[in-house]
Amino acid sequence: MRGLAADGGLYVPAELPRFTPRDFRGTTLAEISVELLAPFFAGSPLEGELAAICRDAFDFPVPLRPLVAANGELSVLELFHGPTAAFKDVGARFLAAVMERALPGFGDQRPLTILVATSGDTGGAVAAAFHGRRGIRVGVLYPKGQVSPRQQHQLTCWGDNIRAFEVDGSFDDCQALVKAAFTDPGLKTRHRLSAANSINIGRLLPQAAYHAAASLWHWRKHGTAASSIVPTGNLGNGTFDHNYDWTDPTGTCKSAPCDNNGHGTHTIDRKSTRLN
Repeated sequence: MRGLAADGGLYVPAELPRFTPRDFRGTTLAEISVELLAPFFAGSPLEGELAAICRDAFDFPVPLRPLVAANGELSVLELFHGPTAAFKDVGARFLAAVMERALPGFGDQRPLTILVATSGDTGGAVAAAFHGRRGIRVGVLYPKGQVSPRQQHQLTCWGDNIRAFEVDGSFDDCQALVKAAFTDPGLKTRHRLSAANSINIGRLLPQAAYHAAASLWHWRKHGTAASSIVPTGNLGNGTFDHNYDWTDPTGTCKSAPCDNNGHGTHTIDRKSTRLN
């Protein structure tokens, strides 16, 4: 339930499963996600609930739209059909569904307090995903005057178990406050703290699922491996795009993450595993 490991590092899988297109029978994002993520839930108390978690989280369309291209096949994966019109709805809703179901197994009656620093999209997606979830409360910290009016409304409109805090500072100040809370012995004793930022493995895994689903849909339609161009800010969206190696038996798929200004950060060649 912790967003960060006890030593301050990140939780990452000990190993990554390998798949071929024939390993998947599902057609929807929820069905493909169950098959893709099953190895990560094997032996856990939530193993039998994975299908329900995916149905809960992915209850909005994520279509792969074909575009007219001069050469080859070109499609766009639309990730903006969730409650807050951000791709982060996918990861946030999956994390919320997992945490709500996992809480009873820990035997601690205190509510789980999730702290989130945001510059806009993350806080809105997390607030929407966790609103009304049993046993969980969320504190969203956002920088004063540095989010759009629409984003501020998405951060502050919820009430109930969601509270938003306007910080007189930058996003980095918000992040520093969250990190300080996790290292404060008094707060850690009084509260059950967790995080829902993009470093949480519970958000990265479902983001891998929609990349895998898109490559699988392309494979089934065209019989060819898909390459990808991934728009990403702090690489949260691009981190788990490595799953193309899972569904590509030739191992030649490429991923080209781009930052918010459209600048390419690097190209990952799955066959040689080098950075270009």
